[in-house]
Amino acid sequence: MGVIGAGSWAVSAHLPALKEMADEVELVGVSRLGPEALQRIKERFGFQVASEDYREVLDAGLDAVIVASPSAMHAEHARAALGAGAHVLCEKPFTITSADAWGIVEAAEEAGRHLLVSFGWNFKPMVEQAAQLLRHDGIGPIEHLSVTMSSQTRELLMGTGAYPEADPETVPAEETWTVPEISGGGYGQAQLSHALALALGLTGERVVGAFALMTVPPGRKVELHDALSLRLAGGGIAAVGGASSYVGADANKHHLVVEAVGGNGQFMVDVFRERVSIFRPGRGETALVLEPGEGAYDGSLAARALVDMVTGRRRANPAPGELGARTVEALELAYASAASGRFEARAPSGAAVGGGAR
Repeated sequence: MGVIGAGSWAVSAHLPALKEMADEVELVGVSRLGPEALQRIKERFGFQVASEDYREVLDAGLDAVIVASPSAMHAEHARAALGAGAHVLCEKPFTITSADAWGIVEAAEEAGRHLLVSFGWNFKPMVEQAAQLLRHDGIGPIEHLSVTMSSQTRELLMGTGAYPEADPETVPAEETWTVPEISGGGYGQAQLSHALALALGLTGERVVGAFALMTVPPGRKVELHDALSLRLAGGGIAAVGGASSYVGADANKHHLVVEAVGGNGQFMVDVFRERVSIFRPGRGETALVLEPGEGAYDGSLAARALVDMVTGRRRANPAPGELGARTVEALELAYASAASGRFEARAPSGAAVGGGAR
């Protein structure tokens, strides 16, 4: 295993999970900028190769790579890892442009390698069960989709602090999330990428148009809050709201709710209140029985899923590259609309989409 971009999140989420799997995972190579931090991470996790040049890590010969570099570098790093023959887990946001996103998907298909995106909720058992419910008995064509999210990113996006789970010895560089040329934007990229992956993953939908309002604080370059109106490829519409809340609110547990009304019923997934339900007229409601804590975000699941897919223990990929590309399409349209003040639309390109709530 290798890691490109061993920043705060990789050190707090991915690497501890891999270290716990030491009986089957060999941590070979790690890359990041900053020689002191690089050496500290090498020693802490037992990597054999550590370099500020990611190409030296890929030259070490790797089965799988986690790409956790700044968003603007994901396309270069993911394609290089795939070109080196590695399976890839890419952090979110997948990429900044949809052209880059679909390019990585195509590269993975050509290389015959697994490509996962680090949408942690999609790997949660409650969400995988929700997806199974929808596959077994869907709600018909999506007519209305509602997505609401708030999470503790205000300090991160304002450049005044880190997110709650940040590794205290490897805090994220301020520009990683506050300079749009590097991050692609603010709350939309940092968090609505998660929410869209959950909603589009469950429904199989694709966004083809957007009108967006975004709140950028005075003196800052990225937004704290988002209000999006979206047109879906299947003819439905969606309302997506995202807010940067304060560190410490609600014990730092994310609010995230996805609700959809279709031609044959409706469903809801609420990770904060830990509720999953589906309703069909004439058949009533089916609700999952969930334990407290099942909706909490678990940053280790994506790395574990990568290992399970490479070893053949897991076959289903609930966060594939094509889903990542669909989230990028939605955010790309939203940011274009916020900049132009107009409704932005285009015909979708790239791989076909199927399944979901239909």
